[in-house]
Amino acid sequence: MCYFAGCTDTARKSDNARRVLRIHLDVIGNGGRIAREFAAQYERETGIAVELISERLNSSERLTQYQQYLGARSADVDLYEIDVIWPAMLADYFVDVGPALGKEAAEFFPPIIRNNTIGGHLTAIPFHADAGFLYYRTDLLEKYGFEKPPQTWDELEGMAGKIQEGERAAGNANFTGYLWQGKAREGLTCNVLEWFASQGGGRIVETDGRVTINNPRALSALDRARKWVGGISPPNVTDLDEDETRKIFEQGNAAFMRNWSYAYSVMRAENSPVATKFKITQIPAGDSGHFSTLGGWQLAVSRYSRQPEEAIKLAKWLTAAPRQEIRAIQGSFLPSRPAVYETSATAAAIPQIAEMKEILVNTVPRPSGPTTERYSEVSTLIFTRINKVLRGELEPGPALEALDSEIKRTLQ
Repeated sequence: MCYFAGCTDTARKSDNARRVLRIHLDVIGNGGRIAREFAAQYERETGIAVELISERLNSSERLTQYQQYLGARSADVDLYEIDVIWPAMLADYFVDVGPALGKEAAEFFPPIIRNNTIGGHLTAIPFHADAGFLYYRTDLLEKYGFEKPPQTWDELEGMAGKIQEGERAAGNANFTGYLWQGKAREGLTCNVLEWFASQGGGRIVETDGRVTINNPRALSALDRARKWVGGISPPNVTDLDEDETRKIFEQGNAAFMRNWSYAYSVMRAENSPVATKFKITQIPAGDSGHFSTLGGWQLAVSRYSRQPEEAIKLAKWLTAAPRQEIRAIQGSFLPSRPAVYETSATAAAIPQIAEMKEILVNTVPRPSGPTTERYSEVSTLIFTRINKVLRGELEPGPALEALDSEIKRTLQ
């Protein structure tokens, strides 16, 4: 297999003769097995070899690597798997796949297609979807007399407080009411967006480019979250990311948790202590309703590919309904096509697939579109300052005022 720096002109000429497509995606874990099987199937069906490129990188490291190779106009990768927040940032490097997708674009979740459309061009085809979910312990809700999960932030606070008090009194001193991602990284920006949008505080940067982070409703939402720390949430929640919160919840030490869909399949494994004791629902609503941050990954064709038409065909094949169904059943990757949620096989594999579909219809994108290539800087400003507020190092009001000025300067 030919990797980035190891590709020589001779190797590339040989590849052209063999008709090889290179795709950079996450092939770690169960997703890797599925990807390898798909690659073998595609070669059997088309005669075109698919080489998978992957390294153990987090999302930020992958973005940096992609920017390096795309900036160098490397032809060594034909197809990239990109985060939902990258289309506007990387749009200039990718082929417009809209004409090739045509009317088929209407078969994907509209919020994702809108997110991936930059300047009228469809930057990437949705590979799999994701959103923030509220996980809850069904056994504990029943134990404490709650008939249904919380629908509002007020209900969440009341239920989390009661269950936390009862479980600690019963001897579990480590039990906590509500877990979320408070660590100074992208996950905190996602939580902040859900707090603000649901409680009428706007979307940080609106689609028309207006910076709206500093307003009374956003301030109220932030003040509410700050009071959770050391209350219904543990004091160290400001140091926790997605997988750290998942592990605490899975160990049976929390009543509620905000997390992504990946946690669902992990915690339903036979060896999981809570395998049969949890479900998911919408992120709680405020005065403005329920809002869940849009997540997921897309497939984008490099402008520097020497075979872009073939790369587009591969992207369409990988995102077609039969492959999405397999990825959902075998890997719990949420389909980006609503129709796949309706198949009996998918419903059997993921019992709450209908609820997940409903949540995905009402997702809110992070402000990566209006901030384009500056999104990473804007998000870093947000999660760095908000983390300090949650730690008690900054007051909410002055922090939002400073963020307003800093974001505006960054976007000038």
